Amino acid sequence: MAKNSTVKINNQITAPKLLVVDKNGTKLGVLSLNEALKKAEEAELDLVEIAPDTEPPVAKIMSYGKYQYDQKKKAQKVKTKAHSVETKAIQIKPSTGEHDLGLKAKKISEWLKKGNRVRVELFLRGRSKYMEKDFLEKRLQRVLDHVVEPYKVADGPKKSPKGLAVIIERSS
Repeated sequence: MAKNSTVKINNQITAPKLLVVDKNGTKLGVLSLNEALKKAEEAELDLVEIAPDTEPPVAKIMSYGKYQYDQKKKAQKVKTKAHSVETKAIQIKPSTGEHDLGLKAKKISEWLKKGNRVRVELFLRGRSKYMEKDFLEKRLQRVLDHVVEPYKVADGPKKSPKGLAVIIERSS
């Protein structure tokens, strides 16, 4: 998308020949710059260079203010459709009960449904840090077994500063 500062209008256009399109979208053909400016003046509109990189450059007879407005609207639409993926975090402990795991899994499912990534951490303290990794992974898998939303493991299970962590995201 062209930035407004680089868009040339009327006498700013330097190309000697232009492919001119009128306000209705009808091609008028390849015209000299003077002929194109006369056509735009007759229609009481601006000559806007919309594709400067083509050979010959494309110019359209239109209202420059409306063109700027449309470009701004397109940019806003793209911006609103852009969805940043947020990473949510949830902690469990090796001794967390089944009911609590179910509640946490329900929250994880909600986050996955919204399109967020979820970091599930098995919080270890004291002697539990030195338990077998297989045992700890099984404890972490307990909460993942309760998740009803389809997911895939993006990263993990890995050692983290607080214990063991896995990152999951919604599978497409």
